[in-house]
Amino acid sequence: MADESPEKQYCYVHPDRETLLRCNRCERPMCTSCAVLTPTGYRCRECVRGQQKIFDTARWWDYPLTVLTAGGLAVLGSLVAGWVGFFIIFIAPIVGTIIAEAVRFVVRKRRSRRLPLVAAGAALVGSLLRVIISLVVLLLSNAGVGAGLLGLLWPAVFAILVTSTVYYRLKGIRI
Repeated sequence: MADESPEKQYCYVHPDRETLLRCNRCERPMCTSCAVLTPTGYRCRECVRGQQKIFDTARWWDYPLTVLTAGGLAVLGSLVAGWVGFFIIFIAPIVGTIIAEAVRFVVRKRRSRRLPLVAAGAALVGSLLRVIISLVVLLLSNAGVGAGLLGLLWPAVFAILVTSTVYYRLKGIRI
């Protein structure tokens, strides 16, 4: 019987680690800490990164459009939501969904890793703008600061719910 032991291979990143694992795309030897499990098998990080770049289709102008759309709609939503009080917890996710779909429409469904973060940040700033202005007016007026701060609770809840909804809708996570 012939001894058919495979030739010793070493990880292309860690030359001190012996391995039998290869990338199923480029055939480079890699250790288990360098391997990324994909639905089609193990791949090296460079092949995975190269594949992910294909899906990054956003243009530079998509970011300002996202800020204007998400921020503007969040300001309008916070003004409307200021009248409903407790029912903000039901309305905010709807407003967040509307903002996310408007952003998706404006950028023509182009994708990027940073686009959900930019949209969520703009929605947060837009929805907190009313809270910040009310807080400044409250502090400058010297009238019932404690009661006034309690009145800012629902707009803050609105901001948190809208921001999280926008982020998760654009990120692709559905609940």
